[in-house]
Amino acid sequence: MFRNFGSDAESDSDDYEAARERMVRTVASRVDDDRVLEAMESVPRHAFVPPDRRDRAYADRPLPIGDGQTISAPHMVAVMADLLEVEPGDEVLEIGTGCGYHAAVTAELVGDESVATVEYSADLANRARERLAELGYDGVDVRTGDGREGWPEHAPYDAAYFTCAAASFPDPVVEQVRPGGTLLAPIGSGFQTLVEATKREDGSLERTEHGGVRFVEMRGR
Repeated sequence: MFRNFGSDAESDSDDYEAARERMVRTVASRVDDDRVLEAMESVPRHAFVPPDRRDRAYADRPLPIGDGQTISAPHMVAVMADLLEVEPGDEVLEIGTGCGYHAAVTAELVGDESVATVEYSADLANRARERLAELGYDGVDVRTGDGREGWPEHAPYDAAYFTCAAASFPDPVVEQVRPGGTLLAPIGSGFQTLVEATKREDGSLERTEHGGVRFVEMRGR
């Protein structure tokens, strides 16, 4: 939907398109919502990967993107997007922008102006902001900051998810999600579990665990 290959973004060649279709088929069995698969087929993952790693852009594995961070494996992006169950127009907060790929997939589901994302690394945030804009996701709002604080100016959110592991859901982020909204994050240090939580009216969380995962740990104060 948002494809706009300009500037230094590499063209969406037939080879990349075929590889992306194979990637989507690989992750399809993990996803219930076909919209997630359509979103992943729309986003050119190779454009978010460093040029020297683009030959592996559509392999189902994480890849380094610089500053000690990674782009998540496609199946994990698909699983998380599926669990969030967001709809067009839902306001979504992402903690851990990285290269911007996951934010682009989320933008395909809710609209780019409904995505706010926070990245601790100023360098990664700047690069992600530029790449998202080049590809037509210029409505995605990228902020450099401590993800533990969320982004209160855009609250309340219908959903918030973390692309980095946290010891627990940070209180400020929980507060910024509306009652009935969803939080999703790898929780734990060392051994991590993907935890989905629904915020109750009283502010408490109803949690569901979705198995062990491995993410880089959240950085901040």
